[in-house]
Amino acid sequence: MQKSIHPQYNNDTEVICACGNKFITGSTMKTIRVELCNKCHPFYTGKQKFVDTARRVEKFQERTDKQTGAAAVRKGQKVKKARAADKKSAKKAADKPAAAKAKASEEKA
Repeated sequence: MQKSIHPQYNNDTEVICACGNKFITGSTMKTIRVELCNKCHPFYTGKQKFVDTARRVEKFQERTDKQTGAAAVRKGQKVKKARAADKKSAKKAADKPAAAKAKASEEKA
C-alpha cells in the first residue's frame, strides 16, 4: 500500500440502527447510523414492512388515484360518438318538418 493516500481503518466502528440495535464492525468511519439491520429488516424478521424513506409508495398511490379520477371524468370514445350521432339525428329531425312544410306549400301552389 502506498503511504498517506488511504483512509484510517477502524476495527471498532459502532453501527447504530434506528431500532436501537448496536454492533461493532470494521470501517473507515467512527460510527455508522443505519435505518435497517438484521433485527428489524423484513427479510430476516418475516414481517412485512414498507421500507420507504422517499415516499415512493405514497407518491405512486397518489398518481394512480389521480389517473383513475381523471379516467372517471373523461368521456370515452363510444360516448362521444353516440352524442355526435344524437346531435346529427336531432338536427335532421328538426330539418324534416321545415322541409316538409316547404314541400307542401310548393304542391299547393
